[in-house]
Amino acid sequence: MEEGEKLLWKSKAEDSSTMVSVTLGRVMNTLLSARPRKLNVAVSRLSFSDLGTNPSAGSLEEALWFLHKYVKDAAEKDVSLDDIVVPMLENSLRSRDVKQSHGGQSMILINWLFQDVILFQALARNLAKIIATKDDHFIALGWCTLVRGLVDYESATDQYPMNGIRQRHNDLLKIFSSCISHLTGIISKGSALQDGFELPSRLAVSAADCILVLSEYLTKVVGVPSNRQKISEVSTSRNRQVTQLATGSDKNASIANKSSEVSNKEMEYLLWDHLEEIRRLVDKLLAWSRKSRPLHVKGLEQVLKWLQEIKGLSDDLQDGSIRTGVLLLASCWKHYSMLLRMEDHKASHGYEELLEQYLLGLQFYTKNHAGGHSENKDSGIGTRKFFLSCLCLLLGRFDRKRLESMVAENGMRISHVILPQLCGVDELDDFHLHCVDEDVIEGVVCILKAIIFKPHISSESSHADNREADAVLPLLINLLDEQDGTARAVIMLLAEYCLTSKDKLCLQEVLKRLASEIVVQRKNAVEVISELIRISSDSTTALSLSSWYNSGLLADPSMILPSLIRLVYSLDQRVQSSASDALVRVLKFHNQSAEVLCMLLDCLGNIHQSLDFQKSTGDVGEGSKLETDQVLKLIPEWSRSVHNWNVLIGPLIDKIFAQPSDATIVRFLSYISRHLAEAADIVLYHVLLHTRGQMDIDESSFSGWEGGTHTSGDYENVQQLLFKHLCPLLIIRMLPLSIFNDLNSSIIYGELINEDYTDIKIFSHECVASLLLKRAFYKFQFEDVRKLAAELCGRVHPKVLIPIVCSQLEHATSSRDLLQIKTCLFSLCTSLVVRGRDSLYQPAMYDVRKLLEKVLLWSSLDGDEVSKAQHGCIDCLALMICANLQASESYKDSTPEKILIVGKQIDSGDSSSRNSVLTYVINELTSDKNEPVSTSQLGGELHAFGVPVPLSFRLCMANVLISACQKISDSGKKPFVKRTLPLLIRSVEAIRESDIRAACIQVLFSSVYHLKSVVCPYASELLKLSLKVLQKGSEKEKMAGAKLMASLMGSEDEILESISGGLVKARSVLSCISSTDPSMELRQICSKLLACITYP
Repeated sequence: MEEGEKLLWKSKAEDSSTMVSVTLGRVMNTLLSARPRKLNVAVSRLSFSDLGTNPSAGSLEEALWFLHKYVKDAAEKDVSLDDIVVPMLENSLRSRDVKQSHGGQSMILINWLFQDVILFQALARNLAKIIATKDDHFIALGWCTLVRGLVDYESATDQYPMNGIRQRHNDLLKIFSSCISHLTGIISKGSALQDGFELPSRLAVSAADCILVLSEYLTKVVGVPSNRQKISEVSTSRNRQVTQLATGSDKNASIANKSSEVSNKEMEYLLWDHLEEIRRLVDKLLAWSRKSRPLHVKGLEQVLKWLQEIKGLSDDLQDGSIRTGVLLLASCWKHYSMLLRMEDHKASHGYEELLEQYLLGLQFYTKNHAGGHSENKDSGIGTRKFFLSCLCLLLGRFDRKRLESMVAENGMRISHVILPQLCGVDELDDFHLHCVDEDVIEGVVCILKAIIFKPHISSESSHADNREADAVLPLLINLLDEQDGTARAVIMLLAEYCLTSKDKLCLQEVLKRLASEIVVQRKNAVEVISELIRISSDSTTALSLSSWYNSGLLADPSMILPSLIRLVYSLDQRVQSSASDALVRVLKFHNQSAEVLCMLLDCLGNIHQSLDFQKSTGDVGEGSKLETDQVLKLIPEWSRSVHNWNVLIGPLIDKIFAQPSDATIVRFLSYISRHLAEAADIVLYHVLLHTRGQMDIDESSFSGWEGGTHTSGDYENVQQLLFKHLCPLLIIRMLPLSIFNDLNSSIIYGELINEDYTDIKIFSHECVASLLLKRAFYKFQFEDVRKLAAELCGRVHPKVLIPIVCSQLEHATSSRDLLQIKTCLFSLCTSLVVRGRDSLYQPAMYDVRKLLEKVLLWSSLDGDEVSKAQHGCIDCLALMICANLQASESYKDSTPEKILIVGKQIDSGDSSSRNSVLTYVINELTSDKNEPVSTSQLGGELHAFGVPVPLSFRLCMANVLISACQKISDSGKKPFVKRTLPLLIRSVEAIRESDIRAACIQVLFSSVYHLKSVVCPYASELLKLSLKVLQKGSEKEKMAGAKLMASLMGSEDEILESISGGLVKARSVLSCISSTDPSMELRQICSKLLACITYP
């Protein structure tokens, strides 16, 4: 029975709740659908004293009575008012109109309910709570709309009294300010990317405006004096105080504190507490405006910069000084927040008053600052920044049509106020130039672009009315007479105007200054042209590049080249491309002017040495390098336009000798090497002309240089001499090998072709070959010069070079002059590499090989100079083998019946292989006989009869073969293997010396390692040999055999397939050695090899 009663009561309660909800829904629908005027009348008739009795049924008064009762009951019981609030939000959003931004019914009802403090608290708290609890974009949008109307009630509606909202306004601000953080979150997520730009959603825009309105009214609770009076009517002391507020001066903070007492400290600090959210909001507004509001963006950038400065100061302020920041923030944000609203349809109607205020403010503070009346000049600059930012924000809000109308009405007025900001005076006809703040310059430039040059206005209207430009351009041109921040701003403006205007008058005025006798005028004119080039790639211009190329710009390249070259290094790819094109055009225009080329090289040299320029381009850092090649890569395109190199080569060669330490010139010449080759005789003539008068380094200076005992002055002189000796060699190295092919060229060989090569007088001839030989073989010579000269000697025709080098090598060997020996070897090796068989088959090469044998027989220690010379001999013999084998393959069809091989005329065919350098080396390595191995036919006179070949010499022969394996070309690999491997495989077991056997196996290992699949026919025999030496050989032989086996097992598949039959035996041998051999290193190697062939 009791349970039944409980269920009955529960059912009745649910029915009662449902009835209330239904009734409430009807009531809200009745009230929110009523005409605002009729609803306001009903509210006026129904006083709070009449709410005790129920009005007549079906009337608006009854609905109001029910609503009041419901809200009061909910407030007393602390029940949610969502059923009341949500319909109001929906109504506020539905009734939104272009002319009236906020719903009238909701505002009237809330104003009426707010008259009761209890109802106000309940309803306001529910409003603040619902934005955070309801994840519904429609509700959030209605909330932002309604709250903006409640906060800005004076603008929302002027038809009905809003006494309830007015009475509770400060409390309402305090409650709603707690929602700023949530609104900031909505804004941060309310963007979409389109074409690289952020575009806001409708909700994000509404949330941003809601924060702006809230923060604007928070500034009004701070005790800042009103700014509504016109600035022209404010006293001097008052203006000084505003200036101090705008710049944050400590002195004016105390004045402001005394004049702005407020009772509610907590309210005053609400805006300050939300400084970070405001900064984030401005940052988002900046991103949203970038696509289509450039002037507004400039204002936003200044505001954001100012907020960041305030934020930075806030961390350092003491508690007693925070009010300074509060006053500063409130005084400026009051204007900024109003100008930043994204949807403010009433703002355009009152722009004239705001524009007048800001222009008057600029005039006042410009005059005050320039006249020296301001006690704090920084304060004057700060206040001017504030007014300029406001102007940017105000003018940047207008669309094209509205801006065009505004310019027509106020363009001249704005230009007369804005332009003096660059100069610090209040009249356009009285210029006293000053270096002003960069922010001021940027603000002025942006405003003048929008107002004077009209980049946003259609081309038809912009050319129909150019009054502002006609009035201001002469003044801007005159400002090019100074070199300061003002001139820089003017440069930017004039470049932009020249780019967008079809009228060439401005450009012609700039070009006139290129010929001015005043340096500053010329420099500024060049800067205008450079800026024009930089921005030309960013726009579709009315003035094409070709038109100003033909306007006289190219008349004086000395003024334009430095700027063009720097722009080529711009990090902006479009600017870089435009500047590169311009530079090539300038150079082509002056393609017969050596002076312009020298000027280009000077600019590159200066830039390369300029650390400041590297910093400006962002290239400085650890491991960073300025790439001069960025300009030099343009040189080939220019060089194709040069028709007469004769007029350019002389001055270029003169320049490199005048500045021998400048590597940029050498790099430049390398880019035109093909053209230099076509005029090689002229190049070489000028090179020899400069070398005739060059001094040789004397013994004392050379000793001081080598020993490091010279004075600082001597060091500089000797270093300069080093560069001078290197210069001609560097130039010659750029020329192709073919210039040395003509034996009849007097400038290359002179009379050397007819000389006795044993005569030391060959170094006195004034020809290129003689110069190279002298630089290479002169006794007192810089090491770098000697090496480069020896390398270049290798290019000299073998018919001239080999006899001379043979003679020098003979003298050096007799006197054991190791330095000269190494020079000869370097030249010979280079000649064998670049000339191949032409060098090998010279008659004197027979004597060269005998001299190499002699050097290889000298006793030496590892690392000493003799050992280094012997390494050179080994490489030289290896290159002879490579040249010989390459010739036998590459020139098989053209080989004559009788050819010269190392000095002897022999029949081609089988004798070619028997009597080659390769055969000689193999025989010297493998023969154990006591009698001489080298017969007179082979040119060997190594020892007397009965004396064995020294072990060290035989090891050198092994190293010759190893070096040949490393250096041989693909065409020579097969004949090398065919002639070498069978002989070595057969000879290993017959050789008595263990070290020689190990050396032969090492040669076989190198052959497998370097020649790869070419050794495949001999792979099986090589494996058998490696197994034999592993079982019976010495420790060195075993190590060499293990390496040989490892090389075979690591080769290509065809070699692995070839040795697969012997792997079973190999596994047995490796298993035995890995466990029994006394050498730990050998055991480890064999264990690894065993693991490779053992299946798991």
